[in-house]
Amino acid sequence: MKNKPRFLTVGVLGVLMVFFASCSSTKVTSSWKEPQVSLRPDEKVLVMGLVNDRQGALRANMEREMVAMLKQRGYNAVSAFDVYGPNAFKGMNEQKAMSRIRQSDVDQVLTIVMMDKSKEKRYVPGSMYYPPYPYYGRWWGYYSYMYGRVYEPGYYTTNTKYFLESNLYDVKNNNQLLYSVRTETFDPTSAARMAVVYSQQVVKDMTKQQLITKR
Repeated sequence: MKNKPRFLTVGVLGVLMVFFASCSSTKVTSSWKEPQVSLRPDEKVLVMGLVNDRQGALRANMEREMVAMLKQRGYNAVSAFDVYGPNAFKGMNEQKAMSRIRQSDVDQVLTIVMMDKSKEKRYVPGSMYYPPYPYYGRWWGYYSYMYGRVYEPGYYTTNTKYFLESNLYDVKNNNQLLYSVRTETFDPTSAARMAVVYSQQVVKDMTKQQLITKR
């Protein structure tokens, strides 16, 4: 029992990878806020996504989750997708777009933009043996180590990274930039889950930057 090999199998590796990915699938890479600026609950924030996905599901999910998170904090937020539809300002010039926004009594616009999307191929070993001594020192250590390499080969997996940026503009004050945040999302399980975690991380950063307050 003392020298029993300890294997980390493909199944266990998969479970651990999913666990850690779900815990930290989205992280803030940078953020900035105009000093002395904070949102008031009576101001209206229009959340607008610019996400190139065929079904439009990701954009709608992003906007609605961000709206929900801001409303939970007591702020007045609405989704551009819900208010104006999928082609809100398509074909409009700045004057017409600003006129339409002002007609909706919007004070700020929070954009959600997918800046980039990349894929990378990674090798996942089939099993790993961690002996309490160098594997070549004893027959069993060597045998156990090589058994895993020979009979439980690894595999290649493709991971996807999404790079998003959100900017908050004051449309009632010369379109001034008030806040900007960039994030990196690693291999989300679904569009819905990505929208939830992204919104959580951005609102958390807004609170840290004192753009909004805890309720």
